Amino acid sequence: MFRAATGPHVLFFRRIRRIAVLLCAGALLGGHSGSGQSAAPPAGRFVVVLDAAHGGTDAGSTVTDPAGKPNPEKNLTLTLSVKLRSLLAARGIAVVTTRESDTTIDARQRGEIANHALAQACLSLHAAMSGAGVHLFISSLPAARSERFQPWQTTQAAFVDRSLALAGVLNSALQHAGMTVTLGRTALTTVDSMACPAVAVEIAPEQPSATSAAKASVEDPAYLNQVADALAAGLLEWRAEDHRP
Repeated sequence: MFRAATGPHVLFFRRIRRIAVLLCAGALLGGHSGSGQSAAPPAGRFVVVLDAAHGGTDAGSTVTDPAGKPNPEKNLTLTLSVKLRSLLAARGIAVVTTRESDTTIDARQRGEIANHALAQACLSLHAAMSGAGVHLFISSLPAARSERFQPWQTTQAAFVDRSLALAGVLNSALQHAGMTVTLGRTALTTVDSMACPAVAVEIAPEQPSATSAAKASVEDPAYLNQVADALAAGLLEWRAEDHRP
């Protein structure tokens, strides 16, 4: 996040930039805009928004592999987004992504892209070295009725109950895949501005289990594939139950 300058000319150019961001999301499923974001699917489709956290000048936290090699979080979130997008698209689910490359996108832009997509599910993807397995967080905003002119910082309040239900479906899918899952609620700047059932998904190292004596690294492709497969299964279940915002 950054504190922007103010003034009539600055506000004008900020509005132009926001309009451009929305226009970048206006074509068919699978297309990509010049800004590196995937295009919005046609109206009436079941839509999932994947928000790869950080990017560009915002590297996020530093994740190290078992050999001690550092890797910025922004790379891992984008890798997971690409994997999950491919799995969902192959199953006929329309996907909109907030970024497809190492670009800088602020929280307001991420929310605008998600809200323009009219999505049935939004996942904000993160990675961390602390904790174990997959952490699922929803907004800590209290549930509230939808208002015609809702402040963007609290848009998620009208969707909190739906977000709880989505987190429950994802939790079941991840546990079915044998993964450790932690559920929680916290203040989430990006998620709080999304007008859709939204969950922040944070990937942490998986601890040794009955089927594996080794600790799974966040950078392990097999581990990322396992997480992506489980999330895709959960979203398929969400679609099958026809949960709509």
